[in-house]
Amino acid sequence: MNTATWLDALNTSSERLLKTVRDLPDDVLARPSFADRWSVAQVLSHLGSGAEISTMLVQRGIDGDTTTPTVDDVRPIWQRWDALSAPAQREAWLGADRRHRALLASLDAQQLEAVRVPYFAGLLSLPTYLGYRLSEQSVHAWDIEVALDPAATIPAAEVELLWDRLDLVATRFRDADVLQRLAPKQLALELPDRTRTLDLHDELHLIDSAPQNPAATVTGTAEALLRLIYGRNRPEDGVNVTGDVVLDDLRRLFPGF
Repeated sequence: MNTATWLDALNTSSERLLKTVRDLPDDVLARPSFADRWSVAQVLSHLGSGAEISTMLVQRGIDGDTTTPTVDDVRPIWQRWDALSAPAQREAWLGADRRHRALLASLDAQQLEAVRVPYFAGLLSLPTYLGYRLSEQSVHAWDIEVALDPAATIPAAEVELLWDRLDLVATRFRDADVLQRLAPKQLALELPDRTRTLDLHDELHLIDSAPQNPAATVTGTAEALLRLIYGRNRPEDGVNVTGDVVLDDLRRLFPGF
């Protein structure tokens, strides 16, 4: 996927979230989100502090500074955001998100190709960097939206993009003890349009092809299986598992973040 596709998706997701939260009363901002232990406003604070840090890092990339951030660099930013009231967290998110997207929109074609962003995961091209940002934006937006509307889903266009980089998420955010207990085996993930492999061995990976002899089969929509791997499965999501593992195994394998 090219940079413009990721940028468009990030902007679309952000604008949708803006419409969702812009006029929420204070008591709704204090309502629990789907993200564990975070209110709606705290999710916005997380997205806003992330946008502030990301703006700083994109600017470093523009300036040719390859210094990647440390926890000590960003801890004061997190602390400042955490100290805000719920309404102030929303307003601060609005400003930080707009500044982040405005900086990205200001880049010319040459910069879009050449800039490398010194992100937490290393020095990233813009499409790769935008994948990290869309992952945060889309999934945490759902954390808020589903708290307000149980029928909320991550839009199909964003789901398609996030599946392209889902191996990064699955490999990083998995429970090592559960993986050791379940491995070695391969599971078939049956999406409506294709079947992929969840490969459980010393490490865990998603493979973009069907397994030969799966130990279990997992079925569901692309959106529901995406959220399962992001640690956001619900009983009503319609994910079914048959074979040598059960759905609770996969919920424990992917605890989320």
